[in-house]
Amino acid sequence: MMDGVSLMLGVGWGVMFATPVARLARRTTVVNRLGTRLPAVTPRRRVHLPSLGRWLGPVHRVASAVFERRSRTRRDEELTRDLPVTIDLLAVAVGAGCTPYLAVDVATQWAPAALAACLDEVRRECALGVAFAPALDRMAHSHPPLRALADALLASERYGAPVGDALARLAVEERAALRRRAEAQARTVPVRMLFPLVFLVLPAFALLSVVPVLIAGLSTS
Repeated sequence: MMDGVSLMLGVGWGVMFATPVARLARRTTVVNRLGTRLPAVTPRRRVHLPSLGRWLGPVHRVASAVFERRSRTRRDEELTRDLPVTIDLLAVAVGAGCTPYLAVDVATQWAPAALAACLDEVRRECALGVAFAPALDRMAHSHPPLRALADALLASERYGAPVGDALARLAVEERAALRRRAEAQARTVPVRMLFPLVFLVLPAFALLSVVPVLIAGLSTS
């Protein structure tokens, strides 16, 4: 009786261990047969796309140039707007007995931010040993709206010309130029309003007033 039970247990354990091995062998055989029947896969040819750098390089340069030009224009407009106030400060300092260099030093502390930065460049260059006239020339070259102011200060520095009257006259001229520029910009407002008026306001008016009346008339008829 015990021999029969042992035989049955041995057969059961043998079947349990032999089944996974048989499945693995059958699967390997099927894969090998499929491998012999399937055609060889040819490698795909690589498609060489044009490098993005060839396109992004010019675009980046154009965008940088446009951004730099717009920033320079905004900076020049800010300098032109604040220039009369700075000229008045310089005239007051000169009238109080300051030399042109000391007037620039005083105006740096009280001028608007953009012009104070420009005048501070002159003061720092003079502190490093650069002469006052070359520093003014460099400032006028870097900031074209300040050329008239630099010329007035240079005339006093080089030739001893009275700078107070020149600064007063320059302030009047700069305010007149600002007034003319503001009037010119005001004359362009109707032209700028033409596009939104034609393409935005009039279609909205038609949609809100004319179209409902037409729809109501068509629905009643």
